[in-house]
Amino acid sequence: MISELNKSHNNLVEEITEELFEIHNKIEFLVENKIKGFKSIWLDGSDVELFIELSFCILTPQSKAIEAWKAICNLVESKDLFKGNSNRISKELNRVRFKNNKAKYLLNARVMFSGPQGFLIRELLNNAGDIFEKRKWLAENVIGIGYKEASHFLRNIGFVEDLAILDRHILKNMKHFGLIPEIPKSITPRIYIDLENKMKEFSSQINIPLGYLDFIFWYKETGVIFK
Repeated sequence: MISELNKSHNNLVEEITEELFEIHNKIEFLVENKIKGFKSIWLDGSDVELFIELSFCILTPQSKAIEAWKAICNLVESKDLFKGNSNRISKELNRVRFKNNKAKYLLNARVMFSGPQGFLIRELLNNAGDIFEKRKWLAENVIGIGYKEASHFLRNIGFVEDLAILDRHILKNMKHFGLIPEIPKSITPRIYIDLENKMKEFSSQINIPLGYLDFIFWYKETGVIFK
């Protein structure tokens, strides 16, 4: 009986691995270029670029990422992201849910990370500790940012290896591949870390890096590679 269960488990792992590796091979080059771009933001980018990425992640909850990015690009072009009041910012967020609240969140982040000579995001993050302490600090101090959004932001500025972005696409696939029995109705920091550890174990088991696995799951659901 035990041997039959082990055989069944091994067959399931092989099927899962085959499906995911097919996607991995299809998008690997695109993902590598995307990750290189993320890493270059932290290595060579300005604090303004860091703030733009943070602002994008503030807009993403319960909204389409592509629409959130379009809104950020418009706010950068108009300079309202850096100088506009909440009303001017809100006008650019028509296709983003909870636009009035998120306009206020962007203003709060702008004030929080502004210094006499410009933005201070890099300095504050450098003082926040390791990657997990950075995430915790962001989630506890930036209004509108939780563990998912903090993970997304840190991934998008180059911290790719150790964090999972547990959005609805990822959670759906975690359930699909048997990593979790059900999608949690609410996710506390403790639950988030537990789910993230399951992703890490799965990543190790099938030998696909965690940073790639996020993209693979997302591509499987949306058919695109994005931020």
